[in-house]
Amino acid sequence: MIGETTARRRRAIAAAAAAVAVAVALASVAAAAPTGLVLVVEDVDTGERYVTQEVDDGSTVALEYMHSVEQSRVYDEYRVDGRTLVNTRMEFESYGWGLPSGADVRTVDGTFVYEPAEPIAELDSLLVSPGRIAGHALLIDGRRYDLVAATNASDVRIRIERRSLTDLFT
Repeated sequence: MIGETTARRRRAIAAAAAAVAVAVALASVAAAAPTGLVLVVEDVDTGERYVTQEVDDGSTVALEYMHSVEQSRVYDEYRVDGRTLVNTRMEFESYGWGLPSGADVRTVDGTFVYEPAEPIAELDSLLVSPGRIAGHALLIDGRRYDLVAATNASDVRIRIERRSLTDLFT
């Protein structure tokens, strides 16, 4: 009788240990599974993160700045597509170096708008040198970040990464 009780206890302990092991394994898998996308603005040289902002597929990300030669506003718009930034639209107020002078544009309230049917570019990351004169701003779904102030005018990489539950707690 004592042997049967001990055997039952051992089986119960073994079953409980197996259940705990399965629960821990499932929790580990769930914690490592991707939960969402995050836009990251990081220093090109050091990797220091200046901005991290949750985004979704289809989120709008834009750079707005003053063209250094033309002294006119430039707006570059991107759509988040997974971990890719898809350049879908440009707005500029005059033609100048680096602007699409041969592009089929339309004029809206004095601003040239270039919005082709196909993407202008598809990028894994975007390198930006925020300038004090240009006044680079980053817009994420309408929220505005002063890139010059946030980065002290340091060169940055803008990219999208997948985030997991474990990232949320670290």
